[in-house]
Formats: sequence, C-alpha cells, structure tokens
Amino acid sequence: MARQTTIVGNWKMYGSRAMAERFVAGLPAEASAVELVVCAPAGLIALLAPALAPRGVGLGGQDCHPHAEGAHTGDTSAALLADLGATYVIVGHSERRRDHGETDALVRAKAVAALAAGLTPIICVGETLAERDSGAATAVVAAQIACSVPPGDVVVAYEPVWAIGTGRTASVQDIADMHAMLRGLVGAETRLLYGGSVKPGNAAEILAAANVDGALVGGASLNPAEWLAIAAAALAR
Repeated sequence: MARQTTIVGNWKMYGSRAMAERFVAGLPAEASAVELVVCAPAGLIALLAPALAPRGVGLGGQDCHPHAEGAHTGDTSAALLADLGATYVIVGHSERRRDHGETDALVRAKAVAALAAGLTPIICVGETLAERDSGAATAVVAAQIACSVPPGDVVVAYEPVWAIGTGRTASVQDIADMHAMLRGLVGAETRLLYGGSVKPGNAAEILAAANVDGALVGGASLNPAEWLAIAAAALAR
C-alpha cells in the first residue's frame, strides 16, 4: 500500500485569533489530494477545529504530556488535544529537546501517551551541525529512533537541527541518504517527513527524494499561499 503524502504546518509559538481566521480564509473550500495538517499553539486548537474540518485539513498539537492527567500545571494532555479535535501531535521537536531538556525516553513516553489517546505522534529526530561535521549524524539519528519511537502508527520527521529556521537546507543527497537509513529502521509503512527550511522554492526537489513522504514546514506554513504551494509541489512529484 502506498504511503500517504502529508504536509504538516508547525506554527510554533506564532499566531493569534485574527491570524488563524485569516489563515482559514486563505484556504480553498475543497480538500487537497495531499493530506494537510496544521499543528497550532494549544490555545488555538478549539478555534481551528471547526474551521479546518470542512476544508479537509487536519489539526494537531505541538506537544503533549506523558501522563493522561494530573497535577502538571501549564502542560497539555494528549487526551485534551484529541477532545478538542486534534488527530496529530508533534513530540520531540529539537526546540523542545534544546529548550526543555527533553530526552529520548521522555519523547517516547509522550508518543506512547499520544497513541493511547488516539492521536498520531509526529516524532522528530535530527542531528546538530557539530554532530554532522564530526561524522556522527547517522549514529545520532539512529539512536534517537531506537529510543524515541514506540511501536504503533507513528510518523517520523527528520529535521537536521542546523537547518531549522536558519535558511540553510540539507542537500537532496543528504536527505535521501538519511531517509534511506530511516526507512531501514522504521519499515515500509511508516511515513517519513523532512523538515528544515522547506519553502515553495525548494519543496519540489526535496519531496521528489526517495523515501520522503511529505514535509514538516515551519515558517512557510504561516502563510496559506506558501503552504499550499508546498502541497502542490508534493502533487507534482
């Protein structure tokens, strides 16, 4: 069975009610042949759910707690995300690994919690520039897969840390080589996304690389025209 092509927009800590309304207004009324998913700040999920669903656009969170509920002030449970209308959640993004000290074990626990709540976790892996320059990129990413990815219906997003928000993008050969390694680890059915400064101008060649099933898009996903252009590039491959 062919894997579904998926274009995920990660809004990070951007957005407002007015921005979300403008974004939805910029989307076509009909669903795309490519699966589109917006991963928005938690406070916007309840607003976006009824607006995106008629347009065939999925919705996800950007993080979840490993526990289903409890005394965890400021955190969001996977169950609440699902209750608000999300079907996906990003876990293990490099910004959370860096800013919050998240370990592979914690990322795996969050992914398990997401699966238990009926969400599909998008599990992020990727190496730093120092790790790539030292020749350790493959070993680092393979270790993250081994320790962060539980069994189940998951999506894996390869995001080289040095290419996130920097304007620098891995070469198509770099992407293909890493995705080939990942395919050998996660099997034929798991979707593999690439993220890291994906834009309309480079989306076509990135999405045409072997074993790339879609993209996790950062800044470009805040603009519906740019995000849809990336989805169009996926259709054209």
